[in-house]
Amino acid sequence: MPKLVWLNGNVMPLETAVTSVGDHAHLYGDGLFEGIRIYNRRIFKLDEHLERLFHGMAHLRYENTMSLETMRETILDVCRQADISEGYIRLNVSRGTGLGLDPKNIDRRPNIMIMVSSLNLYPPEAYDRGLDVVTCSIRTIPSDSLDPRLKCIGKYAGNILAKAEANSKGAGEGLMLNHQGQLAECTGDNIFLVIKGVLCTPHRSSGLLQGITRDTVIELARAEGMEVREEILTPFDVYTASEAFLTGTAAEVIAMISLDGTPIGDGRPGPVTRQLMELYRELTKTGMRFDSLETCGNPSGS
Repeated sequence: MPKLVWLNGNVMPLETAVTSVGDHAHLYGDGLFEGIRIYNRRIFKLDEHLERLFHGMAHLRYENTMSLETMRETILDVCRQADISEGYIRLNVSRGTGLGLDPKNIDRRPNIMIMVSSLNLYPPEAYDRGLDVVTCSIRTIPSDSLDPRLKCIGKYAGNILAKAEANSKGAGEGLMLNHQGQLAECTGDNIFLVIKGVLCTPHRSSGLLQGITRDTVIELARAEGMEVREEILTPFDVYTASEAFLTGTAAEVIAMISLDGTPIGDGRPGPVTRQLMELYRELTKTGMRFDSLETCGNPSGS
């Protein structure tokens, strides 16, 4: 499988792809990104990812040089060229090119990159066993500084520090709190708890990325008749929950079996977690095909 990059209109092998050292994302983290999964030659939730990206571009006041429809068709074309069955798409958009913080002094034509590659995921045994998680000392960025719904490149320096902290403690993931000590998210995933039979997840005001996988799992759970609540939660709720699991584009749905050495429930993936894992995996069979203009289900795969 060739790993390809489309960069500002040119397609090249990943190994030889380069961008300007003056790119604003390179200089200041002034960019947005999306990570999108490919399953069996279908791109999963493509339109939802593109919608979030374009909302972020509008919020950060990027100039718009490509329509959503054109970007969608470009992504499909690059995937066809890569001829990939299972993989990962990394989509980057930066404000432009030039030294200096002031946007009026740079070339404000956005740099757009579409990378078709692969990603190191959790091993299969992690889905059978579940993840041990630790609470990290790094807090999420307050929403009055940067809206957490923005998938901003620069924001992820804090998540990387938190992930390194979790790694140093031998944990599979790290839980990040907001500055009020409430649950926000993990370093690369959203979190769900089962509390007295109710599926609970931190409220969007708690400082979390409103993940596309998170929203998909909420839809799946409600379609199965489960009660789902978005609430203000604290570590106490994790310690006393009967089940916990994490969601993300890369992670999909994976059980969380302990926090800071304290088992959650019986310390094994629970029945609600396993049910939603299976429902999500079944849903990934849908999506937008890139080897034809046909789709399985509707174009977004929801």
